[in-house]
Amino acid sequence: MEDQINLLIIYTGGTIGMIKDTKTGSLRPFNFEGIYEQIPELKRFHYHLEFHCFDPLIDSSEMNPARWVELAEIIGKNYEAFDGFVVLHGSDTMAYTASALSFMLENLNKPVIFTGSQLPLGVLRTDGRENFITAIELAAATEDNTPLIPEVCIYFENSLTRANRTIKYNAENFNAFVSPNYPVLADVGVYIKYNKHHILKPNFKKLKVHKNMDNRVTILKLFPGISKEVVEATLGISGLRAVILETFGSGNALTEEWFLNLLEKAIGNGIHIINISQCAAGAVEQGKYDTSLRLKKMGIISGGDMTTEAALTKTMYLLGENLSSGKFRVIMNLPLRGEISVL
Repeated sequence: MEDQINLLIIYTGGTIGMIKDTKTGSLRPFNFEGIYEQIPELKRFHYHLEFHCFDPLIDSSEMNPARWVELAEIIGKNYEAFDGFVVLHGSDTMAYTASALSFMLENLNKPVIFTGSQLPLGVLRTDGRENFITAIELAAATEDNTPLIPEVCIYFENSLTRANRTIKYNAENFNAFVSPNYPVLADVGVYIKYNKHHILKPNFKKLKVHKNMDNRVTILKLFPGISKEVVEATLGISGLRAVILETFGSGNALTEEWFLNLLEKAIGNGIHIINISQCAAGAVEQGKYDTSLRLKKMGIISGGDMTTEAALTKTMYLLGENLSSGKFRVIMNLPLRGEISVL
């Protein structure tokens, strides 16, 4: 007889955990003690489910590094007692939180599946029920007594994607997320088809939870007509340690001297600048065009095909590790958790 699968469901807040109050008609947080009444299908899994709810619950727009640490600590403290984890989270910042957790949980050898919904669990047409049920099945999946998905992922509307490769791209449709630069890890239809060669392999090392996320980072998105004052003010933020520079196409930027001089000055002041494309799909290739060649020569770091969410959270993680400038540059281009293709 196989051992029972133990899963921890962590509800941080968000749409999926809301139901309509029968008296007032307004939405209120769902009491997960009654989950089997709300979703009786869960009984058919024969898994042992336990629940942990954030107190207070957090709207996803209120997520921040301190709450990422809280979530990572919950997983770390319960890691040995459970076979997998399902995190219920608001969809708006799910890609940021899930990306951050991928870096914070080093040597992860068990599934951490993020999911949520566009409609509350208590609404008749909710997508939350299927997302929740399937996320549980994915978190419990094993092969030869080994977890099938030993990484942080997002499951939404029939697709399992690597967390740090995923972006939210639709606020209205049920298929709210996409992985533009990496194949899906599983397609969910009548059957669950795992793309095993795209899933990270377990290393069976001891989990290490990193808690030092340095948020002295900003995002500077370029646009036609951006002024010197805007760039100067952004790069001159007191205490700033890194900038995610969202450029055009394959990493191109304006070539006006005032702009390039400001970037060089910032780098000279020890600020890391990471070049990320504004395009959802594709990669930065510094030097492909003349407009990005100068960026490469001055020491701006290519972000390759990372998402902005992954680049931001990876930067916070690496800054928290207090690396030398040279080591930071090297590791930024290395795939730590499968977040970037090898340049």
